[in-house]
Amino acid sequence: MSQAVPAQATAAPISASATSAPEIPATPAGKQLGWLIDASSRAPIPEDELKKHFSASFLKGVPADQINQVLTGFKDMRLTKIVQSRETALVALVQAAGTAYEVVLSVDGAGLIGGLQFRPPAPKSWSELDKRLRKAATQTGFLAAEVKKNGDCRPLHTVAGDKVRPLGSMVKLYVLGAVAQRIKSGAFGWDTEITITPELKSLPSGQLQDRPDGSKVTVLEAAKLMISISDNTATDLLIHQVGRKTVERTIRAWGNPDKRNAPLLTTRELFVLKGADYPRHAKRYLSLSTAKKRDYLEKVVAKVPLDTIAAWDKPRELDTIEYFGSPSDICQAYARLAKMPDKHVNEAMSINDAGLGLPAKQWPTVWYKGGSEPGVHDQSFLARTSGGKTYVVTAMAVNPKAVLDDGALGLELTALARGAFTLSSSS
Repeated sequence: MSQAVPAQATAAPISASATSAPEIPATPAGKQLGWLIDASSRAPIPEDELKKHFSASFLKGVPADQINQVLTGFKDMRLTKIVQSRETALVALVQAAGTAYEVVLSVDGAGLIGGLQFRPPAPKSWSELDKRLRKAATQTGFLAAEVKKNGDCRPLHTVAGDKVRPLGSMVKLYVLGAVAQRIKSGAFGWDTEITITPELKSLPSGQLQDRPDGSKVTVLEAAKLMISISDNTATDLLIHQVGRKTVERTIRAWGNPDKRNAPLLTTRELFVLKGADYPRHAKRYLSLSTAKKRDYLEKVVAKVPLDTIAAWDKPRELDTIEYFGSPSDICQAYARLAKMPDKHVNEAMSINDAGLGLPAKQWPTVWYKGGSEPGVHDQSFLARTSGGKTYVVTAMAVNPKAVLDDGALGLELTALARGAFTLSSSS
């Protein structure tokens, strides 16, 4: 369930001509949709009533006050269309405060709501997608492409597709690629254990930073965490395992020539340069040659304690201290990963689809990696049809002067990607 959709923020306006509500399906899922629409006019709903409509597992993850917060945000919503309907799941278009949203609802065997998501509807045309993308941020890039069997990315729709922007954690695609290549060469295996040391710990997102010093994690577990929840400590462990220069070579070999990616920063180093005694370390680092930057990272930055890093809440050094690439570069990275026969690459990339919500029967394979920091929000997906065609969609949003609303923007970019896959496969 998402509570991150602010009214009138990211979804598309709905026509005032939609006046008569369609019939709600006489299914277990339809019954709960009817209750949900009614409840939106009565929020807050007592907890004992919520327990009659939501499964225990759902309520464990989303408490009653959070459900009521969302229902209040969608006060007096009205059904305008049933998009998809089965006995235990449906997708419905609703209107709330003059804005259209899709409600994705599923029920368990007892007919209780086990899944619920509000999301902006996918665009129905490239022109609609472009219009919504322009509203997303001051600087945007977009690419929808088919990945051909020879590994080439054939663009189907682009908006500044070759413009280099900050990648954020999408750089972890290259780290995964470098790991898989080294495993293929026999340097180590997916079951090789890496020791978590204080020097290799980073800051969240992630889980591994909370594990005891000296504990071990396999390469495969670290790779899964790096991709699925963007675990920063897992990323740094893997960079240490393969070597910084190995990842840099992978980035260049995969068609991304941006010189700012060398030295490739670990996530901890990026946090130090941007958040510890800023801007002293950043200015000194940026004044150096590439070789001297490597020396500074090893002799100075590595010795800065994690607890001296302060979070920053405004865009900072987005053109200098980051990871860099274009939507076209990211498509090529996905194409290289997709050509790898190693099943563990697919295993790591398939864990989290970021709520993309493509029909599994039509799209049995979906990969995802995003990236963000203040002023940056990126989303990238690969999806393969049941007929074997592969597509990549990448959306990049940047505002160098202000923080982006990651919750609302994430939902919008995911909706645009969902529409782009449909439009690409039908073209």
